Amino acid sequence: MTADALIADLVADLDVRLADADAALARDYPGERPGRQPVHTLYVPADRYDAGLVARCGAEALAVLGQHAAAFAELVGDDDLVARVRAKLATEPVEDLRVDFEDGYLGRSDAVEDADVVRAATALAESPKAAPFGGIRIKSFDPATRARGLRTLTSYVGTLADAGVDLTDWVVTLPKVTSVDQVAAMVHVCRTLEQQLGLGDRVLRFEVQVETPQSILGSDGTALVARMVHAADGRVTALHYGTYDYSAFCGISAEQQSLAHPVADHAKLVMQAAVAGTGVRLSDGSTNILPVGGADEVRAAWANHLALVRRSLEHGYYQGWDLHPAQLPTRYAATYAFYRAGLARATDRLSAYLGDVEGGGIADEPATARALASYLLRGVDCGAVDPVEVTDVETLRALAAGRPVGRTS
Repeated sequence: MTADALIADLVADLDVRLADADAALARDYPGERPGRQPVHTLYVPADRYDAGLVARCGAEALAVLGQHAAAFAELVGDDDLVARVRAKLATEPVEDLRVDFEDGYLGRSDAVEDADVVRAATALAESPKAAPFGGIRIKSFDPATRARGLRTLTSYVGTLADAGVDLTDWVVTLPKVTSVDQVAAMVHVCRTLEQQLGLGDRVLRFEVQVETPQSILGSDGTALVARMVHAADGRVTALHYGTYDYSAFCGISAEQQSLAHPVADHAKLVMQAAVAGTGVRLSDGSTNILPVGGADEVRAAWANHLALVRRSLEHGYYQGWDLHPAQLPTRYAATYAFYRAGLARATDRLSAYLGDVEGGGIADEPATARALASYLLRGVDCGAVDPVEVTDVETLRALAAGRPVGRTS
């Protein structure tokens, strides 16, 4: 048998032997999901939401920035970044808005919540694109809150459906998930609502909020969060870390609870590995140290938020929670600084990779080229980087998706 014939036989044999594994890999790990990921999610208690809320958040953020302009300028240290943040707050202050019927909305009677559900959903129908992305957080599927969460979800989605609202960029946040079974149950709920409300197939999607250690490490010793992702039938869009519930469950004292605590880092590293290559995204949690009060308190809270957002970005967590409009200036300042700081280097490395310029000191491989392209695209999507500052955007999208791109050498 010739060498070519031997190789052909082995290839044919392995194609058969590995067919199931190949199919499972393609199904379970389709790669990063294309399209824009919001840099944050702003949570707003349901009773405070109305059609004008996003615009008010922007105005309030600008007012706080103006009141403490010198402190903000000193913390940011870049006039161009300050100008970009001001422009963002004036045009698109909130990227992702979550109307909260859970921890931020406690102590209401069923009648009050029923009324707030219809009122908030109707308000969303009146201003569906106030923020590019949106959704609601319902109560958990634990026995004590299950019926209330399902009632809220059904009424809210039904009101939106009756109003003809496009649910393409709309999600449901499922909090305090403790089992794979709860994720499977949410898939069942989504299918049932789609059928009964005439929404069309696979319209409803949801996020899993990781707020309990059981999500990270199950009683059988496995990382349940990874199994949750694959039990969701492609409907899970993101995993969101819940800073304070998770820390409290782990016995961390209130003063030590933080996005930067080792307990938080461990949970998020497991979450990051669980979603890698699946198309499911990852969001960091929040800080409850708010920029309110006197000048010293605002400055200290801003400094803390800037550092935490930057740290999250450096760790590969490109989204996080915000709890107050006064956190928006530092959310965008830290995000913009992150993308602009690496802009020149990233474009130079991609140009060298594509053969547009000579050499460079780093020999990047295709996987790193994808990461560089994704980094630049994220900067463009959030407004940190102008499209004219980067390689052709369509080329970046092709690289980020792993599609072949012509190289000049």
